[in-house]
Amino acid sequence: TVMKKLKVGLIGYGSGGRIFHEPLINSVEGFELQRIFNRSGKDNDQLIEKYGRHIIADKADDILSDPEIDLVVIALPNFMHFEIAKKALKKGKHVLVEKPFTVTPYEADQLIALSKKAGKIITVNHNRRYDSDFRTVKKILDAGFLGNTVEYEAHFDRFRSEVRQGSWKEDTAPGSGILYDLGSHLIDQAKALFGMPEEIFACLDIQREGARTTDSFDILLRYSNFTARLKAGMLVREQGPKYTIHGTRGSFIKYGMDVQEHCLKQGELPVDRPDWGKEPESIWGRLNTDIEGVHFCGNIESEHGDYQMVYKNLHDAICGSGMLHITPEQARDTIRLIELAQKSSEMKCWISVN
Repeated sequence: TVMKKLKVGLIGYGSGGRIFHEPLINSVEGFELQRIFNRSGKDNDQLIEKYGRHIIADKADDILSDPEIDLVVIALPNFMHFEIAKKALKKGKHVLVEKPFTVTPYEADQLIALSKKAGKIITVNHNRRYDSDFRTVKKILDAGFLGNTVEYEAHFDRFRSEVRQGSWKEDTAPGSGILYDLGSHLIDQAKALFGMPEEIFACLDIQREGARTTDSFDILLRYSNFTARLKAGMLVREQGPKYTIHGTRGSFIKYGMDVQEHCLKQGELPVDRPDWGKEPESIWGRLNTDIEGVHFCGNIESEHGDYQMVYKNLHDAICGSGMLHITPEQARDTIRLIELAQKSSEMKCWISVN
């Protein structure tokens, strides 16, 4: 069987479009990049050289109304996701939105209803479900090596002491700040493992001089039998563990970052590397447990990370040969928890999720 080629329009060519979408669209069989709308226009010459003049769309609407395009990928600032996704669905396109889905759960619900009405798929790029470290964590938990989880702590820390001028992520616009940016990943991962929590408590902070939006958070998700903790900050020069998980039978500790973002920034493509997403042994996680009655304490080889899985699964879902893994309902629930975290931080109390 010949794989159906889906033609893609990419709206947004900042770091998201350039690093996390263009290379993957070009690496996954079954997709063909048809047009790009680049708001700043600053890389247009390179794009024309690479693809030909036809690749450049002068405005987003040129992509939305192009009858040839099957899938619209939206990699714009968060506050623009809703309007463009709405237009794309109304034009009968399938849609992949960069995370976070929208700024509010209400907007997300409207898009979900629209996609059902249009009979089109909408999904969100929660690509960090396919980080090597997270895939390893999931495998270890699924295998039961830790017993019942009693503590789960996940970090997404950076060191960026200067506030980036002119960056919408650092601005006061709706959907800006580290909670939407990195918090959406940590929340999505926790939900992928444990589902929706019963309660949430959050402390949101501004730590850097001159920062105008949340640049640090500490979130507790209360489940029936344990509490998960999610933390991120921009002033973490010396990184601690990315994951610390304790259970009734053992512990798993993991340092270091998934390598894919670095490789994509270097211009490497998954198709060029048979060992794509493979972590160096120096950052494999440490497992301390009893496996079939024998005590084991040592490093465990990380699973390979693979952001291509977002696109491969989307292709299957559009072509009717598989179920969508990252559902818009899951992505909406992430926004719900972000909203409740903001409320909890303002009120300085636990908030019930239901």
